[in-house]
Amino acid sequence: MKDHLGSEAVIWDLTHFYRDIHDENINKDLALIEIKTAEFSSNYKGRLTELNTSDLFEAMVQLEEISKNVGRIGSFAQLNFVTQSDNAKAGAFLQSFQEKASQIQKELVFFDLEWAALEDDIAQKYLNDPILQKYRHYLEQLRKFKPHQLSEIEEKLLAEISPTGVSSWNKLFDKLLSQTKFGGRNEEEVLSDLYNPDRHVRSIASDDFTAGLSSQLHILTHIFNNILADKMIKDRLRKFPDWISSMNLANEIDEKTVQALVKAVTDRYDIPQKYYRLKKELLGVDELFDYDRYAPLPISSEKTIFWEEGKELVLNAYNDFSPDMNEIASKFFTDRWIHAPVMPGKRGGAFSDPCTPDVHPYILVNYTGNNRDVQTLAHELGHGVHQYLARQQGYLNSQTPLTMAETASVFGEMLVFRSLLDKTESRDEKLALLCNKLEGMFATVFRQVSMNRFEDAIHNTRRSSGELSPERFSELWIRTQQEMFKDTVTLTENYSLWWSYIPHFLEAPGYVYAYAFGELLVLSLYKKYMEMGEDFVPKYLNLLASGGKDSPGDLLEDFEIRLDDPDFWREGLDIMDEMLSQVEGLVVSYK
Repeated sequence: MKDHLGSEAVIWDLTHFYRDIHDENINKDLALIEIKTAEFSSNYKGRLTELNTSDLFEAMVQLEEISKNVGRIGSFAQLNFVTQSDNAKAGAFLQSFQEKASQIQKELVFFDLEWAALEDDIAQKYLNDPILQKYRHYLEQLRKFKPHQLSEIEEKLLAEISPTGVSSWNKLFDKLLSQTKFGGRNEEEVLSDLYNPDRHVRSIASDDFTAGLSSQLHILTHIFNNILADKMIKDRLRKFPDWISSMNLANEIDEKTVQALVKAVTDRYDIPQKYYRLKKELLGVDELFDYDRYAPLPISSEKTIFWEEGKELVLNAYNDFSPDMNEIASKFFTDRWIHAPVMPGKRGGAFSDPCTPDVHPYILVNYTGNNRDVQTLAHELGHGVHQYLARQQGYLNSQTPLTMAETASVFGEMLVFRSLLDKTESRDEKLALLCNKLEGMFATVFRQVSMNRFEDAIHNTRRSSGELSPERFSELWIRTQQEMFKDTVTLTENYSLWWSYIPHFLEAPGYVYAYAFGELLVLSLYKKYMEMGEDFVPKYLNLLASGGKDSPGDLLEDFEIRLDDPDFWREGLDIMDEMLSQVEGLVVSYK
């Protein structure tokens, strides 16, 4: 790990929630939540049909307040844990909260069930009343889950046992990987070496990372199988026809649209294949291995980007687009809403937690000082700005479907990329920037869809053939990855285990196609920005501020984007192909 990047002291300040896990206000807040939950149950259970619209509105206000306060403590517990997963007290505090939260949820499940059980004409009468306008979309979405709800006793039982279910397996996964050593390094440090210009360093990193995963493979395989089985059982109980159905419903997107997205992307696997053939030539190697995919080009001068420089690159790009966006993004730095250094016990990767409207989002990154980390910072700040603006919608409406959640993050990356490209005059630097961006896009679009194909394979195999062996996981992983690369990248034996470190498969099955959705949507939005100029900015910020108050299709009407139009997906892919043509043109000029 590079020393003295300037990110070492960039530690978030969680006292915006509580002083620490021993703060007496936590127990006071939990006690108040329990009182409010009991009152809510007493006032409304079995009485929904007796309420007038004003009464139902008041019930929603109370339900939102309870949910927000539970979420507030939950965010604090999770954020406190992810930077110190080796701290037993932090783990115990998170587990204790999850057990209490399950008890609270158990007492509230009646509301969703009774609301969904109302006759359509009665429910529509409520929904048509302007008094309920704020909660209309939220309530409409609840009714869509009606065919998949269980009895109140069954729903209570699932809530009761949830702390020992999926969340517990995910916690074990986080603990395991954050404490595993890969050639004496942690996950972030060894993966960072895959971007090293020295092929020998990349090869060693591949060996070390694989050895670390292999040492824990029996446990990782067990975690995967249990989460696959848990989803299989719940989908069966809830009568979801397919493993992806529940995610599509939550994302407010129909199966045909998802299938159109997947087909559009898999039909254009020729784009990354063409690029990797070109990269093999640029690197001057006879064979391109999986650990060569992110190797910098020989013309690149990969330099260390210190924290302050990376911060300014992102904020300047945001400011060029919108001073308002820059002002919000700056808060994350000045008010200590970011956790940046690589540390023992800290989980890998990056995320932005929206937390609750009465607090603010928090961002976690693992900053090692390369170009990729600057793009990750831009990505997570995009999430953060989106979540900050959406706070005005309230707790229930501020949460966006995953398909829309990736829009602002990917748009943030695009702003930084375009800013750097516009300021670059050197042909070498332009080529390096375009190649880096394309590789990032490939990771977001083609790789994520290939991972969706892997998910599809493991869920369906688990349901048809039972528990999967490590070898079976690896076989399905290589098959679905090879479909993307074809003969342009040689996938080594090492790479066959790399399915086992990806948390999205466990935390949110079906999530990954949302990345491709977001990238292709952003390409279309950025094209409109180029066409509209300054007139685009307020419409875009309004889109972010809308949060989840409406469906993705309705939120995008202002931009004349139709998600059910196949040309929408093809447009984004064509833009990527055009960028690749630019790369090819620059390469030809070298010859």
